[in-house]
Amino acid sequence: MSAAERQEVKAVAKWVHASPRKARLVVEHIRGRSVPEARTVLAFTQRAAARDVAKVLSSAVANAEANHNLVGDELIVAAAYVDEGPVLKRWRARARGRAARIQKPTCHITIKLVEPERAPEPPPPAKEEKVAETKAEAPKKKTASKRKAPAKKKEATT
Repeated sequence: MSAAERQEVKAVAKWVHASPRKARLVVEHIRGRSVPEARTVLAFTQRAAARDVAKVLSSAVANAEANHNLVGDELIVAAAYVDEGPVLKRWRARARGRAARIQKPTCHITIKLVEPERAPEPPPPAKEEKVAETKAEAPKKKTASKRKAPAKKKEATT
């Protein structure tokens, strides 16, 4: 298949209650990896955003299997990125009748999966050709040349 024919499967989680900066740290670990490898990485990542990213990844795999008849474990994470969502602004009471602003950031997590590019395998050569090739390609043994010992320095007599 050429690059234009590659199917791309996408899953998006919007308005996730996590900081986009923190979620980007998790997403960087899975970009370019295969799906089983990405799942393993996310399972052992201790950041809270890893659970949200794992949900989006499993959703993308489910989309690929249900809608495009692809095998989920053979896919690769082609793109994974985190966009900023709206910031929820809240207020907290402080001393002397004042208020402090609390910002609760949200983010949108997107993961795109594609099939890996596979080069077509060349047909195996005939047996007669193999025998001829092995004889022609057999490396000629070179005789090991012996290294000469370095010449000893003569001591000057004075």
